[in-house]
Amino acid sequence: MGFAIGVDVGGTFTDVVLSGPGGVTAVAKCLSTHDDPIAGILTGVTRALGSVDPAQVTRVVHATTLATNAVLERTGARVAFVTTRGFRAAVPLGRYARVEEDRYDLRFTPPPPPVAPGDCFEVDERVSARGAVLRPLDPASVRRAAAEITRRGITSAAVCLLHSYAEPAHERRAASILREHVPHVVASCEIWPEIREYERATTTIMSAYIGPLMTSYLSRLRERLAAIGISAPVHVMESGGGVVSAELAARRAVSTIESGPAAGVLAAAGTGLPDVISFDMGGTTAKACAVRGGRPEITHEFHVGGKGSFGGRRAGTGVPIKTPAIDLAEVGAGGGSLAWLDPAGALRVGPRSAGSSPGPACYGLGGGEPTVTDADLVLGYLSSASIPLSASLAAKALDRLAGPLGVSREEAAHAVHEIVNASMAAAVHVVTVQRGIDPRGFALVAFGGAGPMHAAGVARRFGIATVVVPAHCGVASAAGLLSGALSTDRVLSRLDAGDPERIFADLAADAAADLGLAEVRVTRSVDVRFKGQSHDLTVDWSESREKLAARFFAKYAQVYGIVQQGEIELVSYRVRVTDAATPATPATPAAPGSGGDAEGRRRAYFPEAGGWVDVPVHTRRTLGRVRGPAIVEDAGSTIVVPPGWLASYEVSGAVRLTLEGAA
Repeated sequence: MGFAIGVDVGGTFTDVVLSGPGGVTAVAKCLSTHDDPIAGILTGVTRALGSVDPAQVTRVVHATTLATNAVLERTGARVAFVTTRGFRAAVPLGRYARVEEDRYDLRFTPPPPPVAPGDCFEVDERVSARGAVLRPLDPASVRRAAAEITRRGITSAAVCLLHSYAEPAHERRAASILREHVPHVVASCEIWPEIREYERATTTIMSAYIGPLMTSYLSRLRERLAAIGISAPVHVMESGGGVVSAELAARRAVSTIESGPAAGVLAAAGTGLPDVISFDMGGTTAKACAVRGGRPEITHEFHVGGKGSFGGRRAGTGVPIKTPAIDLAEVGAGGGSLAWLDPAGALRVGPRSAGSSPGPACYGLGGGEPTVTDADLVLGYLSSASIPLSASLAAKALDRLAGPLGVSREEAAHAVHEIVNASMAAAVHVVTVQRGIDPRGFALVAFGGAGPMHAAGVARRFGIATVVVPAHCGVASAAGLLSGALSTDRVLSRLDAGDPERIFADLAADAAADLGLAEVRVTRSVDVRFKGQSHDLTVDWSESREKLAARFFAKYAQVYGIVQQGEIELVSYRVRVTDAATPATPATPAAPGSGGDAEGRRRAYFPEAGGWVDVPVHTRRTLGRVRGPAIVEDAGSTIVVPPGWLASYEVSGAVRLTLEGAA
């Protein structure tokens, strides 16, 4: 058995984990290189490999924010949108919800549509919602559109004909004609054939928008890994937590938009606790996800870009994407988040971040504005990181806040710490309280470079009495990549299809062929709604109509808080296909904590303990059972144990924090 490498590229750091037959062998954390992300990847991979022969690497799994950044920064390809005659205005008109600060803006200007109105084209054809051909496709109209697309120099096209999920023949024919003239063509029936015309169109457009970029990036990544001796296949994590080949990821690029955040949730789910809240705080953002019964919550529609964060799930906030994604809430609050004073003199933190360049002031790379990391260093919570830190530069940056606020340096730093905790608590609130879940019965699993420093403060706001910090928490997302199996999802909308078994079999066969697998596990589910209603809920499949109805009624009550029954109809059929032979990543043997004396002491600021106090500084190796205030330093992260909490070492290598007095 060879070695596997997990690579997670974040906004501030690039994390690499090397795993061998005995578990995690080495980890590396280096600054992300935004102009050339692959350069940072190669630096991290080289460090993690050390003396290991690169030829022994048999698998590379990658999570990337490339697709998300392309959408947010509008750096994707120019796309032509091809649709049924009479519907070219659907995407330019779009829909947008005024949220938060937009709500009362008299000069509000909506964001531009994903495709310019002039780049939308119509072809002659029409299919009904039940799949009946009402007007045959006119190939000449497709060729006219192709000629105009070529004349404009557009190299990527998205084809989304009306109701093509019910009868895809016209769309496939149109795509075939377009491919004779346009280098990159994406058809909705090949990407995500699900009802709702606008959402299916935007999903197809986004795949065409980021597809060329993803293809080029993954091709260059394979070439540069090969140049250092790694010829292993490159796999990419999908938004829903499955892992696919680089070739499939390039072909279905839209499924990788939430690739980066998904890996960390898998790491949290792998702790073995049934009900946890995944809490991932990196350098730029913080993300939260509820895991119930060991399974992360999955959404079948999310929004990328736009405003109104707090989960990004509100209709109209950004571009809707109709592919499965781990259901995350995300806020612009991380270690690199900038602290600043608004025009009224109030202290704010985020969402702007110092990123990796110039980074927090304490990095000594030219940054001068105060950040969360600078505040944590001033408070004594942090003393080291993957790069040297300058306490004097951090203090100088915090003085820029303390003076105007009329408070001491440590009071300003603690205010920054508390404000960012409140911001991150908003993400936890979205995935729990807003969805009718009581978080008090959950454990908070904290990871990311900054997560363990803030986890207890966030947990206490919700009455959460248990915080778990897994081993290698600073690179947990990269480690989570290696626990993902080769897996992908497929869907097909058919209103009350006569033969569901045939649909499920065809979907599973197509997915297995895309994965290149002969033996797979197939999980089936179906979207159900009350007859006459517009929206549906996904439940596990059963051949019994009565069982399906019972599952739907229970899910309806859980989601909406209303017990209701009535006639149901089936809308869309779903499968998740997973490699039946994927071996589990071996757990890393954990050395038992000695429970010995602390390795040192330092002064840290805890207002609840009276201000500045001398606190013990432990490593996991010396941690037995310790009462806060205390600090546990770990490779890649630091765990802050506030007053009122107990910290203990577990055989899994995790550190557990328990609120004193909790049952």
